[in-house]
Amino acid sequence: MRYLTVRLAPTDVEGFHPLGERLSDEPSVEREAIHHVELLDDGTVLTLAEGSGDRERYEEIMSSSPFVHEYMLSGEDRWMAVSRFDPTETVRRILEWRQQTDVVVETPIPFLTDGSQRVTVLGDQASFRALYQESTSTESFTFEIEETGEYDPDTARFMRVLTPRQQEVLTAAVEVGYYRAPREATHETVADAVGLAPSTVGDHLRKIEERVFETVVR
Repeated sequence: MRYLTVRLAPTDVEGFHPLGERLSDEPSVEREAIHHVELLDDGTVLTLAEGSGDRERYEEIMSSSPFVHEYMLSGEDRWMAVSRFDPTETVRRILEWRQQTDVVVETPIPFLTDGSQRVTVLGDQASFRALYQESTSTESFTFEIEETGEYDPDTARFMRVLTPRQQEVLTAAVEVGYYRAPREATHETVADAVGLAPSTVGDHLRKIEERVFETVVR
């Protein structure tokens, strides 16, 4: 089995979805990752997504969107949100295509800082060609191939369980010597490298360590 990692970036023409665009434009809300997405029989889309920031503002956007049928949140500063909403024609077509092919989409699907998404799919060369043809036939987003090769479920599995921001913080912590023995850096050092408050860096590192250790013992 092979893997293909691509970067999907919304264009100025339409973007992925008006709801996603509105959430991305809100500075108090950070979209972290999509953990599940499914096209239901009634034509709506069900997602399980991870977010952080101002939960009240997130709920204001969700409750006022004409696309959202229902949603439910769990968590405060960081939350998991289950939502059901109407897709655009492009989103519907891609999800229908995914149901009809043999590709498997690896989750979570992280959101990058520029609003794009890094998606890894598993399959064979024929399915990857079909994915490329389907994705490049729309003007809603750009499709950039980042990496491909033989799939090893253990390769980079620790990084794949982290959000983009957590990956950034972890990379900075390693580079400045936070995990060296003896330790050569503090939360303040890491914070200077990524432009965050030391307390925020401390929270990120605790969550990173929790996720990585959970992955080790599973």
